[in-house]
Amino acid sequence: MDITRRTLITSSLGAGLVMALPGTAVADPRNAEASLPTDPFTLGVASGDPWPDGFVLWTRLALNPLAEDGLGGMPSRVVAVAWEVAEDPAMRNVVQRGVEQALPESAHSVHADLRGLKPGREYFYRFRAGRHISPVGRTLTSPAWYETPAALAMSFASCAQYEHGFFTAYRRLAEDQPDLVLHLGDYQYEYKKGSYVTGGGNVRDHEGPETVTLENYRQRHAQYKADADLQAAHAAAPWLVVWDDHEVDNNWADEVPENADPAQLNDTAANFRKRRAAAFQAYYENMPLRAPSMPAGADMKIYRTVQWGQLANFHMMDTRQYRDDQLAGDGWRKNVQERLAENRTITGAEQEQWLLDGFRKSKARWDLLGQQVFFAERDRNQAAETMAWNEHLKFYNDQRGYVRTTITKDSLTADFRVLDYVNTPGSPVSTKASFRIDDGVPGLQARA
Repeated sequence: MDITRRTLITSSLGAGLVMALPGTAVADPRNAEASLPTDPFTLGVASGDPWPDGFVLWTRLALNPLAEDGLGGMPSRVVAVAWEVAEDPAMRNVVQRGVEQALPESAHSVHADLRGLKPGREYFYRFRAGRHISPVGRTLTSPAWYETPAALAMSFASCAQYEHGFFTAYRRLAEDQPDLVLHLGDYQYEYKKGSYVTGGGNVRDHEGPETVTLENYRQRHAQYKADADLQAAHAAAPWLVVWDDHEVDNNWADEVPENADPAQLNDTAANFRKRRAAAFQAYYENMPLRAPSMPAGADMKIYRTVQWGQLANFHMMDTRQYRDDQLAGDGWRKNVQERLAENRTITGAEQEQWLLDGFRKSKARWDLLGQQVFFAERDRNQAAETMAWNEHLKFYNDQRGYVRTTITKDSLTADFRVLDYVNTPGSPVSTKASFRIDDGVPGLQARA
């Protein structure tokens, strides 16, 4: 092999990382080199749930992301994965490093929960397994509890169906370099190829059957994570994630599935709990979540509050696991009086109390709810347009994109960013509409 300057620099970076790590047989990531012949970082890197002194670093090793058994073509043994955090993207000024064990029973996923870093700082990170080095990701710690930062750049997205369009919106979101990203659910969809087709036809296909088993969910998450645009968004900033329905089953509510189909483990509550358990495990394995969100069978606590100094509290909610079933057969119907029953819930009693307590205790300028559903009714009339029939709605648009916000102590602005097309990659992005909320002033103001 010809030795080039690039080869020399890459080799030097790798050697520096290995020499800094403990040299024991169990922990040394060089021991994985012989059995990992190709790059195992095909699913990218991510960080999440930032605190003033740390965050979670995530990766999942996969030699073959689309392997039918959901294990990514990895050997059935523990693989040591080294990580390091630096103050610069070139990874020269390393401030922390360590080693995690990627276990076969966790689909070789890694969650490194870091502490001891400085608040309100930008950091960079990467992983190593054997001779293979991951891409470098960017992340941030949140400000100290008592600090009020001048501004927070936060973007959010949801409902990304892989088959219905390319993920250019994630790429454009990453290019904005936000401080924080919220994903509000439907990160992945459960459908098999050909069962959920848009009017113009799907631009690419899901691998595998409808996700029912742990193997199915792991494979589907890997297919999404292998997308380069999604990887770019994960590597750009720390994420706060919650689910909606498609991470498990369309329109599921607590122990009620969409329909009673034994082939989908939907015929009994007990069987659906098995499906839920599989979906929850795969979700945790593939998201930058802290250990308190680790699932226990068919139960997984994902509602939590993340504080951004004195500027904002993000109350991330679960509006699926504890809710009453949707009325009207999950469809539209007039005069469904049961919807007004005071004992109906979308949060469950415990989560509702947690949220109310959070509001009462909050000293932040802004309290934001990270969740997936309307706060107001939306009436449907097929002779009339949505906006004409719902005067309380301020904006309606069916283009793909994301929302970019800037939060200061005086105002919150939201730019609705849209793509021209998603049937091929590379669409430009533009702002379709922009709104502002001023502190202490009720109502939404359109911006020019």
